[in-house]
Amino acid sequence: MFKVDDFVQSKTGGPKMQVTRVEGELLWCARIDDPIKRKIEVRADSVNLYHEEGDFGVC
Repeated sequence: MFKVDDFVQSKTGGPKMQVTRVEGELLWCARIDDPIKRKIEVRADSVNLYHEEGDFGVC
């Protein structure tokens, strides 16, 4: 479902994260606002693909 370099966000909200490793139902992610890129282990069923809120198209 998810692959390395996807951007995800917790289903309950939170920061944008980039997937760095996928192992079955476990993902290792790094917050994009973290300059050290610490890895966070999350379950795949606890996140969704990241999307911006609202209309960001060209007027």
